[in-house]
Amino acid sequence: MKNIKVLGSGCNNCKTTLKLIGDAAKVAGIEIELEKIEDMPEIMSYGVLPTPGVVVDGKLVHSGGIPSKDSINDWLSVSTGNGCCAGNTDQNTASGKCCS
Repeated sequence: MKNIKVLGSGCNNCKTTLKLIGDAAKVAGIEIELEKIEDMPEIMSYGVLPTPGVVVDGKLVHSGGIPSKDSINDWLSVSTGNGCCAGNTDQNTASGKCCS
C-alpha cells in the first residue's frame, strides 16, 4: 500500500490536493494510506517551501500549487517494488491475475 502525505498548513489548495488524491485512488481502486501533515518542522524536513507538497512513499514528488490529475494518476500507478507483482504488468494466463 502506498503512503501519501500532503504537506501544508491547511489552505484550500492543500485541502483540494488531499481530496483529489483520495478521489483518484478510489476511482482507480487503489488502497492508499493518505495523511495530511500540518506540522511545519516536519514539512520543512522535506525541503518544501511552497505548499502543498506531496510525498509518495517517502519521496517528495510535488511542491507548490494543485497537482494535475495526470500527475496524481502517475503517482498512484508507479510501483514501489513492494507487494504482489511489484508493478509487473505480466499476468498469469491461467488465473488472469499476477502473482497467483
